Amino acid sequence: MDWRRWHDEYDEAGSGLARRLAAVQDQVRAGLDRCPPGQVRLISLCAGQGRDVLDVLPDHPRRDDVHARLVELDPRNTAFAQERARGLPQVEIVTGDAAQVDQYDGLVPADVVLVCGVFGNISDEDIERTIDTCPQLCRTGATVIWTRHRGEPDLVPVICEWFEARGFERVWVSDPDAGFGVGVHRYAGEPQALVPGRTLFSFVRGGV
Repeated sequence: MDWRRWHDEYDEAGSGLARRLAAVQDQVRAGLDRCPPGQVRLISLCAGQGRDVLDVLPDHPRRDDVHARLVELDPRNTAFAQERARGLPQVEIVTGDAAQVDQYDGLVPADVVLVCGVFGNISDEDIERTIDTCPQLCRTGATVIWTRHRGEPDLVPVICEWFEARGFERVWVSDPDAGFGVGVHRYAGEPQALVPGRTLFSFVRGGV
């Protein structure tokens, strides 16, 4: 999979990815709106070109409160994100393996956590492992925004169950016939200590 070219569909008006991006951006705005006063911590796993965050922050009222770390392995995508992040000095663009939990040390527990473009590309076991680790990434009340395609097998209902079994409350899930899957959960539990050295997932297929 060429992960730089994969983003080209974002620029095709009306495409499934363009509509999914708009939905994720709406949920990023809403997640930031829900954050309490003070510093806001945001992390994005497999951030790609960062458009879901970087196109929201410039005009958001909380932009100066947000300290963000976007982690992406493909240097072509992080170069794009670095250019997009100009004027946002509190946003870190990291070229690295987003599956390594150590990438988020110092910025967790976070207020907003994005796991977009991940669950469609990893095994079911790795999806559950990642969700199992989310309490280490989230403060109480944090918003987790995630994506998963709705093709067969449609794992979105199961992903919701996995989140909810771990202290997350469902906020919103896109309609099954939307042509894409976006979910939002709020963490109602207590933050757990980050366990260093863990690998959350490995990409095994080129889905969304």
